Amino acid sequence: MALIKSVRGFVPFFGKDCYLAENSTIVGDVIIGDNCSFWFNSVIRGDVNSIRIGNKVNVQDGSIIHCTYEKTKTIIGNNVSIGHNVIIHGATIHDNVLVGMGSIIMDNAVIKENSIIAAGAIVLEGTIVESGTIYGGVPAKKIKEIEKKHSREMIERIANNYIFYSDWYK
Repeated sequence: MALIKSVRGFVPFFGKDCYLAENSTIVGDVIIGDNCSFWFNSVIRGDVNSIRIGNKVNVQDGSIIHCTYEKTKTIIGNNVSIGHNVIIHGATIHDNVLVGMGSIIMDNAVIKENSIIAAGAIVLEGTIVESGTIYGGVPAKKIKEIEKKHSREMIERIANNYIFYSDWYK
């Protein structure tokens, strides 16, 4: 069973039909929407500030979501896929975003809708990722613009796949 822990009087809240792998950890001031999945060794740590996660979000194996004490919260919109071994720290991620494997997104970064963060990218503190773009590299820079239709189809497909996969484990 997943480790669900209250901290400083905050108890994580879950929407409907969420999947939590047995060794996922969700702690503190965390509110999660419907149809989300938290895979093996993922950690959502709302001990020092709040974390808000929308509907149909998948947090894949080994990813960590945290924030900064009394400074930055983490807000994740709807229909977001967070790849394996990603770190999101005190950032805002809008709807319909794909965060590639091994990426790091730092405090006060904002990832706007219908965007893709390439695998291994490091999005520095305060970076604003434009809607409908791919950002990649170290530090992450705009690689190209993508058509909303194409990005949305791919992002939607991956988010739906993770709902399908999580049914195997329920």
